[in-house]
Amino acid sequence: MFTNQCKYMLCRIMVGLPSVENREMILKTLLSKEKAEDIDFKELAVTTEGYTGSDLKNLCVTAAYRPVRELIQKERMKDMERKKREAAGKSSEDASDSKEEAKEESKEERVIELRPLNMEDLRQAKNQVAASFASEGAVMSELRQWNELYGEGGSRKKEQLTYFL
Repeated sequence: MFTNQCKYMLCRIMVGLPSVENREMILKTLLSKEKAEDIDFKELAVTTEGYTGSDLKNLCVTAAYRPVRELIQKERMKDMERKKREAAGKSSEDASDSKEEAKEESKEERVIELRPLNMEDLRQAKNQVAASFASEGAVMSELRQWNELYGEGGSRKKEQLTYFL
């Protein structure tokens, strides 16, 4: 009967912020499938003190959008240039040349090549994605204190409940 009651008991387990080593492992895992170059995971782990796993994920997603935004910007510029040429109303000789150019451009447009993610992308993303809360702030101190009083491994666990023995 006791084991059935334990099955439905609530356990409070405090999960602290990841250490530098754990942040490095989290970042490597999050970016493992990304095309990346020259990323210093140790530096990144050190500079993300106070980041939760979720904060690190947001950082990586924000950084991964930078090459995408650059590609979209290039495509917009190409479209604007193309519209300007069309509006200029080229002569018939130029029109045949522009048809050949259009064919070449359409071949180029079929292949979308994103540049690899780099350390600068992650630095810029860090300026946009902050830690959820300070690791040594008042909120964290309160959580640690609560964990000591009520959490798993806290003072309640230290007291033996003799009536269950």
